Amino acid sequence: MTLELFSLVVDDYDEAIAFFTGTLGFDLVEDRPAITTDGRSKRWVVVRPRDGGAGLVLARADGPEQVSAIGRQFAGRVGLFLRVRDLDGVLRAVGQAGCELVRPPRVEPYGRVAVVRDPWGNLWDLLGDTD
Repeated sequence: MTLELFSLVVDDYDEAIAFFTGTLGFDLVEDRPAITTDGRSKRWVVVRPRDGGAGLVLARADGPEQVSAIGRQFAGRVGLFLRVRDLDGVLRAVGQAGCELVRPPRVEPYGRVAVVRDPWGNLWDLLGDTD
């Protein structure tokens, strides 16, 4: 088995695409019209890190319950872990995109790690190599 995709609830497709492709350098794998189960239009948007791994379905919130889940999908915990080649460079890029640095880089046995809050409020561990 392979974990292929998981959903990330966002408020706007295009802003999310811009962040993931422009700031983090993900590839836009799919962006096509789709239909909800009750017949309304939506988009099927998938981004994926260039080096592979599971992709994110960028799911625009639909209704009050989903809107309230934006940035809270992981109940305040770090829920997304991204291995990066240049931790300092990625930290600069996400900072310029308005992301909050929650915990500055520290060294752990598995590499350098910093925690950032994305534009929707989700916490990410950015994992870099040890220097």
